[in-house]
Amino acid sequence: MIVLPKMVEISRTSKKKRFLNFNIINHRKNTLICFKSSKYLLLSTCFSFYVFASFLLTHNNNPNPNLIHHLSNSKPFPSKALVESTFDFHDNTNDLKIFVYDLPPEFNANWLSDARCGGHLFASEVAIHRALLTSHVRTLDPSEADFFFVPVYVSCNFSSFNGFPAIAHAPSLLASAVDVISGQFPFWNRSRGLDHVFVASHDYGACFHSLEDMAIANGIPEFLKNSIILQTFGVKSKHPCQDVENILIPPYISPEFMESAVVDGRRRDIFAFFRGKMEVNPKNVSGRFYGNRVRTAIWKKFHRNRRFYLRRHRFAGYRLEIARSVFCLCPLGWAPWSPRLVESVALGCVPVIIADGIRLPFPAAVDWPGISLTVAEKDVGKLGKILERVAATNLTAIQKNLWDPKNRRALLFHNPNQPQDATWQVLSALAEKLDRSFRSLRVLNQ
Repeated sequence: MIVLPKMVEISRTSKKKRFLNFNIINHRKNTLICFKSSKYLLLSTCFSFYVFASFLLTHNNNPNPNLIHHLSNSKPFPSKALVESTFDFHDNTNDLKIFVYDLPPEFNANWLSDARCGGHLFASEVAIHRALLTSHVRTLDPSEADFFFVPVYVSCNFSSFNGFPAIAHAPSLLASAVDVISGQFPFWNRSRGLDHVFVASHDYGACFHSLEDMAIANGIPEFLKNSIILQTFGVKSKHPCQDVENILIPPYISPEFMESAVVDGRRRDIFAFFRGKMEVNPKNVSGRFYGNRVRTAIWKKFHRNRRFYLRRHRFAGYRLEIARSVFCLCPLGWAPWSPRLVESVALGCVPVIIADGIRLPFPAAVDWPGISLTVAEKDVGKLGKILERVAATNLTAIQKNLWDPKNRRALLFHNPNQPQDATWQVLSALAEKLDRSFRSLRVLNQ
């Protein structure tokens, strides 16, 4: 059987069909020309509006607030671009809605009877709760909420033995809170906790233990595994204690202690500073040594070096020492993170991060590579030479970056919260997770 080419079949098309095809082709060409002309006209109009609006915003010293409000809330891309280029930052939290559960006082308010509850390094759970209560994102109508915040203060049970927070009770206290909200509201059961937010500001996050092996053995409680955890613990490698949707946050440092400090104009007469626990003979605890023995190595190598100001005991005025220092050592403890990271940045001392594989909070807002040094744990014996080389080369550039107020602002929790502060960074991160919001998904489906 011989199959004739299509060109032969076309050649046998009747004159009438050829005439019809010719008309159809001409009609399509005319339609295409009209479409292209309309497209170019539309693009030209948009471009004209863009130029006109840019002129108004950049040349008018007192721009119309209604115009700016319209630009910041309208959907077309050019308006968003104008807003971002005109202001220092783009606020993606304007449309975010968070419902804060009003839990019985045994979950939060009663713990505040101890004054330490709202001011220690785990107190971000208190600070975020307080900031949300007066935030523009708070809604009193749970049906319009994107996320649900569960305010439980699990870090305020201070040990009578050493004064540190004891958190063994945390899983049961949180489970009781979930029982309350799931019994009174439908939202937990509706999403199985997917759009609910908790704070776990402890050594190993929602694993709730200060020792890594015990934390891993505990694991994250099953009822929390669907939710969003705001946690201070973060490493670059896979880890069971961050195997949950999480937002990495800084430890809590009171902004009242920091904002009155002179950051960039102070004379810094201490070259390298560290004050804290440094064991001369580290103890073996469950097969592990505190801080991987890094602090011991620092002490043994540099405690006689006059350029290193090392102290092993607590001192209430140690923040004044940070403000006098050029470099502040931030070695790991039981966990990789340390409050010294925030204190150093807030007081203008270059943080020297010694914690292999650590993840740092809010990298989009804090210029960590430009304001800090990272030294591998195995290289602590070379600290002297490393710091001297930096001091002789690019220290001025690092300090200039460090003294930019936006870095300090992003790491401090204010009440009420401020644009670009630590609470705002949390809200901004939540705004990027609206795919977990039951309400947002329902609106999209509709």
